[in-house]
Amino acid sequence: MTFSTLRHDSFSGKRTGSSYPLKEIRARQIKRWKAVFSFLDIPDVFRYICNTLFHKELIAMEVLGTKRSRQREKIFLVLRRTKSHPTAEWIYDQVREHIPRISLGTVYRNLHILKEQGKIRELDFGEGLRRYDAMVEHHYHFICEQCGVVKDLDLPPQEDLHDRAKPAVGGHIRTHRLDFYGVCEECLSKE
Repeated sequence: MTFSTLRHDSFSGKRTGSSYPLKEIRARQIKRWKAVFSFLDIPDVFRYICNTLFHKELIAMEVLGTKRSRQREKIFLVLRRTKSHPTAEWIYDQVREHIPRISLGTVYRNLHILKEQGKIRELDFGEGLRRYDAMVEHHYHFICEQCGVVKDLDLPPQEDLHDRAKPAVGGHIRTHRLDFYGVCEECLSKE
């Protein structure tokens, strides 16, 4: 498909002009976006685009240098719709209902891309499995030691921990992660 700029030649009455493939037009748009946002670091670019444009995820993926992928969109959608901090295998099972020919390797690759873009977080709670979370804002988790459920805790981030830990570290603290372990309410009620 092409986009044409046509003019009529006043002498011959024939149409003249140039024809640009849409791929070239899209490449120019992406180049302009990168130039506009070159003074910001990638998370700031991503946050700005997500908050201001209609097709936020698709345009952000293009600006960050990845192509649009129906599979990646579905994986991200499945992850955003759950609060359970699923594994890649669980995500694979959910996406496979909609895209039967998707492979587990494709799910892992797309999860890695989404993590690199800052759209999801990869969590490792020491159980040998990596879990994924679409909530990228700073928050805490509770992990049940009996059933393994992972829950988000509605607690404000403790920014004063950075100040208290700074003397022990001696360097710059960028972020922290705090997880709570115990037995969940459901497991306690079963006992």
